[in-house]
Amino acid sequence: MTAPVIGFIGAGNMATSLIGGMLQKNVKPANLIASDTKAEQCAALERQFHIRTATDNAILAAECDILLLAVKPQVMQDVCRALPRSRKPGQLIISIAAGITCQSLENWLGAGTAIVRCMPNTPSLRGQGVSGLYANAAVSDEQREQAEGILNAVGISVWLDEEKLIDAVTAVSGSGPAYFFYLMEAMIDAGEKLGLPRDTAERLALFTGLGAADMAVHSDVDVAELRRRVCSPNGTTERAIETFRSQGLPKMVDDAMQACADRAAEMSRELA
Repeated sequence: MTAPVIGFIGAGNMATSLIGGMLQKNVKPANLIASDTKAEQCAALERQFHIRTATDNAILAAECDILLLAVKPQVMQDVCRALPRSRKPGQLIISIAAGITCQSLENWLGAGTAIVRCMPNTPSLRGQGVSGLYANAAVSDEQREQAEGILNAVGISVWLDEEKLIDAVTAVSGSGPAYFFYLMEAMIDAGEKLGLPRDTAERLALFTGLGAADMAVHSDVDVAELRRRVCSPNGTTERAIETFRSQGLPKMVDDAMQACADRAAEMSRELA
């Protein structure tokens, strides 16, 4: 089977991380091409990855079996409408733009376009990402495998049965890294108030977060059980957890994630 030619429209951080990840998975540089409005970004990709670049998106539309749209949501409509209707037959479109629905993309690209919409997150830049994927009815089984392979080059992916669940993915994993960063900020500040030097508090908080996540990912029990195992009866950790609970942390997290999902749905309507 001939390897597909994959094109990236938009060569920012996420596209760069995906390109790097695929090259590490033995995708040949000759099968990758990227375009960007910034000539210096194209030149940087050529130097770093030895792939082809272009400043004209029509070149990618004509050559690529898979076209990955990695531009800002606000310019997605203009980018899509400017693509030639004579794109390569059977081309798969993958969009990583937040808030842009498959229906909107079909309206701009043409009915029957095979589209996979995905929501990656920023740890993809470190090869530790997680992405939610949704495919419209025009996507074949082979194209689903291809899309999954691209996103799995920088982490893991999960398929969704309903497109509206992309909003929930946004609330859990898309925006999720910021929640953990915010908790780390608060822990660092609290550690400093307790008398630790700030750099010491920061190192303790960051590596505790790293270790806890690693334990949770590789454990044979759920996170609730892991928490219980750390909480000795009437001990220090139990006192801290009870304080979180009494201050309403579970409801605060629920409200925050609902607000995030609601805003994602609003953006879809605004950008349609």
